[in-house]
Amino acid sequence: MDTANKQIEQQITVLLRRVQRIHLSTTTGDVNLERSAYGIMCKLADEGPQRLGALATAFGLDPSTITRQVQALEEIGLAARTTDPSDRRASILDLTETGREVLDSTRTRRRTKLQNALSDWPESDLTDFGRLLKEFNASLDRILVDEG
Repeated sequence: MDTANKQIEQQITVLLRRVQRIHLSTTTGDVNLERSAYGIMCKLADEGPQRLGALATAFGLDPSTITRQVQALEEIGLAARTTDPSDRRASILDLTETGREVLDSTRTRRRTKLQNALSDWPESDLTDFGRLLKEFNASLDRILVDEG
């Protein structure tokens, strides 16, 4: 197990470097998305409008940090806040139409790059890889929640 842990840790380090390169190579065009902006935008697109507190919790960030990141998205017109109808003191964040277009374009470029990288993998390996990544992320979420 120790050897496997070492290899996993090393490969995660390599993966993080590759992910950064993919991020930089797929944010061409008029809008260069920060990684944090991309994550927030994906969450809104995939799960719908969110309160800022829910976003902070989901990303394990301090509310002031998520507020700064959201303000940056609002300033460039990719997201907008509206009053929460269930609690008028709170606000809900959602993507603007421009935000959806930018995200769709960025996702298409990223997914194309990943598809090219994995084009010679058998479908069963792709399915297993996706399943194992999902399980890995769930395992990380569990330990991170336990650590508080």
